[in-house]
Amino acid sequence: MNKKKVDLHKNKFASSRSSKQKLKKSKRTESSKRWISRQLNDPYVSEAQKRGYRSRSAFKLLQINEKFNLFKSGMVIIDLGCAPGGWLQVISEIINKNKKGILIGIDLLDTDILPNVEILKGDINDENILSQINKILNGKKVNGVVSDMAADTTGHRPTDHLRTTMLLESAIDIAKDFLNEDGFFLGKCFKGGAESSILETLNKSFKVVKHVKPDASRKESVESYVLAMHYKNKT
Repeated sequence: MNKKKVDLHKNKFASSRSSKQKLKKSKRTESSKRWISRQLNDPYVSEAQKRGYRSRSAFKLLQINEKFNLFKSGMVIIDLGCAPGGWLQVISEIINKNKKGILIGIDLLDTDILPNVEILKGDINDENILSQINKILNGKKVNGVVSDMAADTTGHRPTDHLRTTMLLESAIDIAKDFLNEDGFFLGKCFKGGAESSILETLNKSFKVVKHVKPDASRKESVESYVLAMHYKNKT
């Protein structure tokens, strides 16, 4: 009798677990369908393919640059979180018109090579990566540091916001180490903008600080960018 009860309990548990698995699978399928539909109907995705850009995010940078005229031929730029390379393509097209620009891309992920671009694989906080940057620059300072870094989303917005804010802080530290006087910084932040403490830090180090959300950034997306211009290098 007892054995029968135990077996029934097991079957009930198995049935419940199977239902949950099917529900999760169904949710993932619906989510995938929405993502595919969005990609197929996104004009920036098709336009990126036509122009040979590696990601639709290239248009975010193009639109920001069109408004603020950040990049110029011959500049020295660092791109943090550069994979798959869409931003590198946009920047390189501008700063390497005279073949004298220097562009360094850094990411934890592999990034396919690009002409006239130095690509480093590793953590931006790793001393070895910082040493490689210094070797490439050979004593030069940079005109701009850009960062499209965002932490992998968990689905919990406060957590995602905090993790991406931490990446933004690391990117700002890199910028302050390498920027020349009057240089600029552009970094991704999540809904709500950069934390007040970050804005305070930026306002102390730059003459102009503002939030920017380009049209290519989806309206439903929580992302935006903080742009800091005219670095006040006190060293």
